[in-house]
Amino acid sequence: MSSGPRADDVGAQDAAADLRIGGAVRGRRVSFRFDGRRLTAYEGETLACALAAAGVRTLRSSPRSGAPRGMFCLMGSCQECVVRIGGRRTPACQEPVREGMEGHSGMSEGAS
Repeated sequence: MSSGPRADDVGAQDAAADLRIGGAVRGRRVSFRFDGRRLTAYEGETLACALAAAGVRTLRSSPRSGAPRGMFCLMGSCQECVVRIGGRRTPACQEPVREGMEGHSGMSEGAS
């Protein structure tokens, strides 16, 4: 039994750049921007999952303490992952990623 990763191991597909599980059937690859950074995702993924796969963990800051906030419940109840898409506030876990989408965290200029 080998201790090193094999090409077909879970997460072996360029794990440093993409945290998705390898071998899954996915939709078409799309590109989008978040806080000005160009990222890629797959059709059918939520924005929260696409951001997590890209290594983005902090989506906004607490209005009281300034503490970082990110994904928590992943079903739209907690509002911890609220971001701005097209000028409107929306939970990233409820927003499907789309080609050309532009999103902003709660810490971005003009996105509070």
